[in-house]
Amino acid sequence: MKIAMTVNGKSVSRDVAGNTLLVEYIRDHLRLTGTHVGCDTAQCGACTVHLNGRAIKSCNVLALQAEGAQVATIESVAGPDGKLHPVQQAFRDQHGLQCGYCTPGMVMASVDLLRRNPTPTPDEIAEGLAGNLCRCTGYVNIIRAVQQASQAMQGEAP
Repeated sequence: MKIAMTVNGKSVSRDVAGNTLLVEYIRDHLRLTGTHVGCDTAQCGACTVHLNGRAIKSCNVLALQAEGAQVATIESVAGPDGKLHPVQQAFRDQHGLQCGYCTPGMVMASVDLLRRNPTPTPDEIAEGLAGNLCRCTGYVNIIRAVQQASQAMQGEAP
């Protein structure tokens, strides 16, 4: 089946099998490999992307379900000049990553969280990122990173 959508601001169209997952479409058909496959069961959040402006787990959505949609992957988060998004910069500054496998999904979930709640408390951050698992960091620095990004996006000094 032929599907078309906009991914990272670019119109794309490909033939896919009806059972192709959105994460497979992104990685295998479009060669955007920043979106990771972690558990294949929508438990870990490594595959988080934005679908029509909302964070979703792309291993739990068929590519056909994204027909005509706007999809944003981690590759679209930094500016066109390569300048890191405040969330990416904060993850770097606060050491919010170790092995980095969960990082793309954590960043995408954090960007969505801050869009919905620009000034979350640490508890709200923990709750907002509960669908994303990190096996390395213990989350303390991830929460600090989201707090820093929140401040930066509000124009405050981090």
